[in-house]
Amino acid sequence: QVQLVESGGGLVQAGGSLKLSCAASRRTLSALTMGWFRQAPGKDREFVALITRNGEVTDYTDSVKGRFTVSRDNAKNTVYLQMNSLKPEDTAVYYCNVVDPFSKRPIYNSWGQGTQVTVTS
Repeated sequence: QVQLVESGGGLVQAGGSLKLSCAASRRTLSALTMGWFRQAPGKDREFVALITRNGEVTDYTDSVKGRFTVSRDNAKNTVYLQMNSLKPEDTAVYYCNVVDPFSKRPIYNSWGQGTQVTVTS
């Protein structure tokens, strides 16, 4: 099973930007559709974005469309999430996982430690 490590989170003011990274070990990501998820305090974990194995298709939840961009570098075995125009409601712990591109559900039951994103108003 692939091991995923998220990084790049932090504290930012509304309107600011952050770029998250998801690095993989134990398995190459190049054949996998990868996704980003987030979990805000008191809420369920939700789908944010996905990118297919060669980056030919991306998809986003409506609330981040036009602000977030998912990308990948298969040579570095890493997936990214560029987050611009951040809003306080984007505050959450962000996770990556292998994802089913049709259901947008995570494939693996185990999660990494995630990376905290906090957006202040």
